[in-house]
Amino acid sequence: MELHACIVALKEAMKLDLPTNVTNVVIYSDSSYIVDNYKKAMFEWPKTRWVTRKGRPVLNADLWKELVKCFQKMGMRVEIKWVKGHSKSEHNKAANRLARASARRPFNKPLTHVSVRRKTTDKSVDVGSVEMNGQRITIRIITSKLLNVQRLWKYKYEVISKHSRYRGNVDIIFFEHFLSTGHTYYVRVNCNTSNPRIEKVFREIKPKKEDG
Repeated sequence: MELHACIVALKEAMKLDLPTNVTNVVIYSDSSYIVDNYKKAMFEWPKTRWVTRKGRPVLNADLWKELVKCFQKMGMRVEIKWVKGHSKSEHNKAANRLARASARRPFNKPLTHVSVRRKTTDKSVDVGSVEMNGQRITIRIITSKLLNVQRLWKYKYEVISKHSRYRGNVDIIFFEHFLSTGHTYYVRVNCNTSNPRIEKVFREIKPKKEDG
């Protein structure tokens, strides 16, 4: 949402008849995620094919790419500076009012599509809670999201393996192929917890039919 807001801000700025003495544009955001990473999106990630130094896919890469294109189209220097959220700033208050008004509109289209299924565990997602040691485990897919830029699927999953010390843990993993949400798979993972990947799917495990 914060990335999309920056994109919209720049597109609106391009429509303005700015005076010739205006040489730079500053966007104020309370998102440290954007402020800390927008220069990486400009100079680093395009060279690494939109993966981090650890090899993990950059999330929201399509929006980051669109933001960089807006920077280039502005034809002047663009900066993004951090401002404390919910501060007494007049502009911050105005942005909060607009955000609340937009949230009340039921016909706004979602920015991305995520398929979701209910968990069977009471645990919340804990990134890195399942160590990647090349093990074989049984997992159930909770959410799936296609990362268009990297052509990878991002999955939230829960560990179903009865004898695994990670049983019930909920984590994130990536895979090149589509897996259905709500379905259970027996898989082998890689050996990099910083960049978790499914290396191979052995089979889908069908639910047992009830007797009678």
